[in-house]
This record gives sequence, C-alpha cells and structure tokens, in this order.
Amino acid sequence: MTTKTLLLTSALALAAGTAGAEMNFNRIAAFGTYLNMAEGEDVTRESSAEIIAATADGMTLVYTDSPLEALGRIDIRDPKAPKPLGNIALGGEPTSVAIVGATAFVGVNTSDSYTDPSGYLAAFDVASGAELGRCDLGGQPDSVAVAKDGSRIAVAIENERDEDLGDGRTGQLPAGFLVQGALKDGMLACDALMKVDLTGLAEVSPEDPEPEFVDINGLGETVVTLQENNHMVVVAADGSIVSHFSAGAVDLVNIDATDERAILKFDESQMGRVREPDAVKWLDDDHFATANEGDMDGGSRGWTLFHKDGSVVYESGVSFEHALIQIGHYPDKRSDSKGVEPESVETGTFGGTPYIFIGSERGSAVGVYDASNPASPVLKQILPSGIGPEGYVAIPERNLLISANEVDLIEDGGVRSHVMIFEYQDAPAAYPQLTSEGADELIGWGAISGMVADEDGIVWAVNDSFYLFQPTIFKIDTKVTPARIIDAIRVTRQDGNPAQQIDMEGITLDGKGGFYVASEGRTERLIPHAIYHVSADGVIKNRKGEIGLPPELMAVEKRFGFEGITKVGDTLWMAVQREWKDDPKHHVKLVAYNLETKEWGAVHYPKATPEQGWVGLSEITLHGDHVYVIERDNQIGADVVTKKIYRIPLAEMQPAPLGGDLPVVSKELVVDLVPQLAAQGGYVVDKVEGLAIMEDGTIWASTDNDGVDDSSGETFFWAAGSTGAN
Repeated sequence: MTTKTLLLTSALALAAGTAGAEMNFNRIAAFGTYLNMAEGEDVTRESSAEIIAATADGMTLVYTDSPLEALGRIDIRDPKAPKPLGNIALGGEPTSVAIVGATAFVGVNTSDSYTDPSGYLAAFDVASGAELGRCDLGGQPDSVAVAKDGSRIAVAIENERDEDLGDGRTGQLPAGFLVQGALKDGMLACDALMKVDLTGLAEVSPEDPEPEFVDINGLGETVVTLQENNHMVVVAADGSIVSHFSAGAVDLVNIDATDERAILKFDESQMGRVREPDAVKWLDDDHFATANEGDMDGGSRGWTLFHKDGSVVYESGVSFEHALIQIGHYPDKRSDSKGVEPESVETGTFGGTPYIFIGSERGSAVGVYDASNPASPVLKQILPSGIGPEGYVAIPERNLLISANEVDLIEDGGVRSHVMIFEYQDAPAAYPQLTSEGADELIGWGAISGMVADEDGIVWAVNDSFYLFQPTIFKIDTKVTPARIIDAIRVTRQDGNPAQQIDMEGITLDGKGGFYVASEGRTERLIPHAIYHVSADGVIKNRKGEIGLPPELMAVEKRFGFEGITKVGDTLWMAVQREWKDDPKHHVKLVAYNLETKEWGAVHYPKATPEQGWVGLSEITLHGDHVYVIERDNQIGADVVTKKIYRIPLAEMQPAPLGGDLPVVSKELVVDLVPQLAAQGGYVVDKVEGLAIMEDGTIWASTDNDGVDDSSGETFFWAAGSTGAN
C-alpha cells in the first residue's frame, strides 16, 4: 500500500502571514522543566516550575523547582527556542525567587516541623550558579520580592499551619512575620535585614498571621497578604505600618458551587465570600492587585484592585470565572471548592499600556487586563497558560510574558511541568479558538469529542463521558472568529431526564433534522456500546432510538469502542478506536449498520505501529467519494508521533459479515496535524478527537480538553486544511 500526502492550504499558515489590526499576546514557546536535568540524571523524577523571575537583561529565566530542591535556569536569548541552562542545587525546598541584575535571591525552607520552622535567604550568581551569601531567616520563608531599582528585598515568613491539626484552623504558633531591608549594591547583607511583627492586626487569629505574598513599590513600601487571616498590610521601609485592613468579602451569584458529578450548572450563590488573597502585585505606588484564591474559609473566584488605604478600586466578582467558563476552561471538579481559583498576579506596561495579568491555577489560564483606567480594567485576552500556573514574570522590554506551571504528571504518563513564553506582537489573538461568548445564556462546555458539519458554516459537536450526567450537543458557528457555540442541546430520555450512562464520542446528521450519536461503551461503568437516534431538540427517540450491538460484536468487545460515526446512504459507519479481541494486530474495525435491513458488517483499517503507547482511531466522517478518519497515538508533548487525517475510498467500504475474514481498506494521508498543533506554541496535546468537513472541503479539527481535569484545558478548534475536492 502506498501512502501519499495531499496538497492542502492550512488556515494556520495563512494566518501566520497576516498582519493583525492590534497588539496581542500570543504563545510562542514552551519549555519542559525536565530538560534542565543533568546528563545521566533520572528524567522521570518529578520536576516543577513554580515561582519565576528574569535577569535584568531579560535573557535568562530562573524558577523554583520544589521537588528537585533546585533553581532551574532557561536561556531565552531566542524566546522562540528556549534552551536549558541546568539546575542549581539548594539542599532545601525553594519557595520563591527574585532577581536583581544577574543575582538570584531565593527563599529556602529547611523546616523540621510545623512547630520548628526554619529557612534561609540565599544569593546566587545566575550564570555560574555560585552561592554568593546566605542569611538565616528564623522561620519558614514563602514569598520573596525585590524593589524594581534593586535597592530593597522583602521576605514573607509564613510559618504555615498544620492543616491536619485543630481542624486546619489558624492560631498555631509560632507566628509568621515579615523580613525586609536594604540591598547594598544589589548584594545581600544580613545585618541590613529587619524583622517586622505583624501580630495583633487581623481580626482572624491576630496572634497567628501567616504572611503569604509580598511586593515592593517605588516608595520602598511592602504590601503583604495574610491569606488565612483575610488581611492586607502595607509596611514602610523603616518597618512602620502604613496601613492595614481586612481584605473583605464578595457576593457571588450565578456560580456552580456544588460538586454534582460532572454537571455544568451556574445557578447558585455564595454571599459574603471572604477573599483570602494569595498573590499581590503593585500596579503603581498607590494601587495593588490581589488574586483571591482562598484557603481556609474563602476564595472569591476573582481578583481585586485595592488602594493602599484599604478602599476597593475594582472588584472582578464572577466576571473572570465567567470568562473562563465561556472558553471551556472551567474545572467542574473544583465547583465545591474555589472554582477557577485565581492564585497569581503580575503587572507590566507594554506599548504604553499598563496590564494586570491574573493567573487561574485550576483553570490553567491567564487573564490579560488593560488597566489604563484602574477603576475599570478591561479583559482583553485569556491565554492558555499550562497546567497549574503558579507564577508569572513580565519582561516588557522584550515584549515577553512568562508563566511557570507547577503540575508534573510524569507518574500518570501525562505531560510534564512547563514554562510557557508569550510575546506581545502585532498579530491576531491565536487563542481562544472556540468560545460560547455572546450566546443567549452562559454556556459551560468542555471535553469536545465527535463532530459533524452542516450547512451555512455550522458544526455540531458532542461532549464525552466526562460530563456523564449532562450529555450535550453543541451548535457551533464557524463563520466567526473565534468559532462560537451558539446553542447547547441537552440529550434526554423520553421522560425528559438527562440521558445518563452514555459516552458520546461521535455524531452525524440523520438527514431529517436530527442526529445519530455513537456511544463508546465501558462495561465496568455500565455504559453500553450503542448508537442513539436523537431528535433536533435532544430527545432520544422511543425504544427504536437505541441500537445495541449484536452478539457477534459484544462477544469480542473491549473498552475502547466507537469513536465516531458517519452516515453513507442508509448505512451508519462507526470507527472502533482500538483492536477488539478478534482483530489482527494493528488493525481496527470500521463497523457498518444498515438502517433499513438492520444488518451489521465491518471492514478492517490498518493503523500505524506505535513507537510507544497505542495508536487508534478518533473520528470518521464522509465527504464526497471518501471517508475520512483521525488516526492518533495517545502520546503527548515530545513523545507525539501520530496525529493524522487519512481518507479511504468509498468504493472500498464494502462491509463483510461479522465473525469471518474482513476486507482491509487502503488509506491515503490527507494532513499531518502535528506541525499544526506544534504551531500553537505549547506542547503537542494528545487528544485530537473531532473532525468535520464542510461542503467546500474545508476540514475542521478539534481537541478534547478532558474537562480541565489533569489537563491544561486547552481546546484547539481550527481549520486544518482542505480535502482538495469541492
């Protein structure tokens, strides 16, 4: 069999050469922290990028790596091609890093216990890795900050509580405090550091402040968050208290506050939800922004801009979370906790515009706010940050924004911890590519799986079993950019209840205004392998609307079943993802069901031999005189080999009876999707699940974001090329 590549026009390639009408941040590179491990070191060890900083020239990044007890370094002289510079061993857990010139100041936790906290502040030459000095801090450090002019340093000594003791409440001594002082010519001098007592200020456990995050303004004033105490403190350079005040509370309406097992429903409220801010950053000498993550009692799912006198200048309320919901980055499993959980904040002026960047730890995204008017910041973009963003650094002089993402899924065979690099550029915004913004109501979505094209630029898509109790058909308008979900049709039984226990992995039109949906079975979860006939309003038709598999297939079935469905005349064709018990190695079935005769049959499809993991089919659709499929491996990042669209001549789709020898079809490569996925600037994602082909031959592809569970939440939905046939 000869495989050839068809010529096609990539929408991504065209977009890359088109000048944008305005400046936007777009991701240009990703760096896996495992790349900094020394030759011969076990690269399967967990690694993590948490807090990140840049040298004064903006050419080198330094991040804390807690699992490795190290500082990682990255060469970004060419920001589109970051290079490893290796790790600096610390002999303890790094909690934060800040840089003056080319000297990195890192807080290191060496605590033996919660009741005997200890740590030190050390200075390192970034280029050589040589330690230049260290100071004992007398407690467990958390955040470290330096003044922009390099004259001062501040360290939050948290002395964190034991969350397994006393119901996890504060009031556990020893109390935390602030350390601050001058740097002498950018160098560390222990005798210049002073301890600032923060007890007796907060209403919540005044005896036990747990300083979380610090930042220094141009006046030498340090702002400190006391997260669990829900309190803010501004400290002058001489150690006196400039102001202190409660961080206050927010009324939240139209949120999902219940873990109701994979149902997106935004009709609940939480009144008087205390902010409990984590990260804080000065916008100017009078205003600072907080990311209100919450910890002990609160978390307001948003962010706040305060004046240092304690007045609230701006409160995002639920608007930040709602924006993440609309782009499919809502982490439903966190509904009963803290929702999208804003944790990080950074500020910077790009092109004369002051920006505030708000990182969502659980939504794995960063909101970009134009803060030209501090009383009314404008959300300009949401960027895909990577899994679990912990820290950001802005480098306006080089038009760069950097995110450090702490989650490393090496133990689960998933993606590694990454540092993401974004550039402020004259180009259209590359992300999001799919949104529900502008719909009549707030539509939550995720885990997009099968797709099918309709007339007038419409694509219909389904979510998979991540939302097992809310199966939904989405109507997507591809004529706008980004593509927009304009309707969500809930799939129900005849009694009006949600059609639970189905795993929708494929959808096709029935030619009469309704749909056929393919469900991938999973016997141990009582999810049947089946086909469902669904009306235009989402109702599974009467008992004839559910088509179960025949005994010949059920006798050989495995978990990885139907991953797509298409209609050819009176016949439905379903792609089986992986080999079942009777399939030859590296061959899977394309199963046929004739709606008129009720007969079943199949052909065999030859798939690639995996280099590691497995290779299978994720979609099938008819266009012209060919059937098109997605063939992909289950690998992610640097291990990806196969994410491809092939086509099969329709003339070869002649099903043979089940139970005997099946004919093997030929395949022709249409497009290799790996270069297009790599062009998104991050690591190559694993689950290319959706395929739809318009009447003019335009190919639309999409990825499954796994409901933002151990996933970056990114959904790519893009025009991947053309069939070359009209």
